Amino acid sequence: MSSLQIGIVGLPNVGKSTLFNALTNNDILAANYPFATIEPNTGIVPVPDGRLQKLADIYGSQKLLPATVEFVDIAGLVAGASQGEGLGNKFLANIRQCDAIVHVVRAFDDSSVLRHDDTAVDPKNDIEIINTELILADIQTIENRLPKLQKEAKAKPAAREQAGYLESLMRHLQSGTPLSALPSVDHEAIADLHLLTAKPVIYVFNVDENGLSDSTNQEHLRSMVAPAKALFASAKLEEELKGLSESDAKELLESYGVEETGLMQLIHAAYDTLGLQSYLTAGPKEVRAWTIRQGWTAPQAAGVIHTDFERGFIAAQIVDFDDLIAAGSESAARAAGKVRTEGKTYVMQPGDVVEFRFNV
Repeated sequence: MSSLQIGIVGLPNVGKSTLFNALTNNDILAANYPFATIEPNTGIVPVPDGRLQKLADIYGSQKLLPATVEFVDIAGLVAGASQGEGLGNKFLANIRQCDAIVHVVRAFDDSSVLRHDDTAVDPKNDIEIINTELILADIQTIENRLPKLQKEAKAKPAAREQAGYLESLMRHLQSGTPLSALPSVDHEAIADLHLLTAKPVIYVFNVDENGLSDSTNQEHLRSMVAPAKALFASAKLEEELKGLSESDAKELLESYGVEETGLMQLIHAAYDTLGLQSYLTAGPKEVRAWTIRQGWTAPQAAGVIHTDFERGFIAAQIVDFDDLIAAGSESAARAAGKVRTEGKTYVMQPGDVVEFRFNV
């Protein structure tokens, strides 16, 4: 699969663009007024992976190519966006292409930072505004599709079945339930509709420095969005981390009782939410991490490198990363019986270092 794409959304002035700048080490405009972001800004970020350098040391590799995540900072949403308010449908169109949505919610008080409607900070209300707009947009999308399906349903059983399914989804949406909150959704049946509320959502509560260690408030905020994942980050602190050395950044985080940067928390949450993992390839030219879905077989994983690899797959030579590092070289790992040959039904594991064999 190509680079993982995550849309960062939120109401105006919640710290969304500041967080985006920090995550991507970018310097886009992050002003204290609505619609500081008009066009979606994108930043492709390497996924930090300490295994790559260790493999490069063993293979004498010339290049390190980590997996990547593409963050898309999308213009601040306002109530009425589904009806064209603010940047309206343009904003919503930008989310449709993303694999997951990161919803940034303001959870700090600061009189110098204007709130989108000049009222008190209210995370629950802010979440409801955006959810409502996404739900209304999905209702509109289904309403546009249904007449055609209902017409075809008279002669085509498949159309009748799909119309029935969309009608059932419509009922959930009309009751105020985002599709991601349902026990299961047939994503294949609605793939071409790109429904917004069917996408996985990760909530990032933008807190002040004190909020990073306030477990009581965190639990309260987490309960608002359960069972979705909730992360807590300070956009201000993340901005301070930019440009620091690894050791200085670690020291600053520890002073606030935080183990990981917002970027690492987000990447882990996104991989977990979307059911992703990576495997590794290594050689003198390059060491590389490839992103795949959990449960994929060796041929499917090979297809990420090139479709010909999947079509002509013969076998995969695999060694576990930890076994390879312990052995010190591929030849030593092979001599110790740690390199094995796997076939078409093998399910890939996160620590796999792989060489594929295939017919062209």
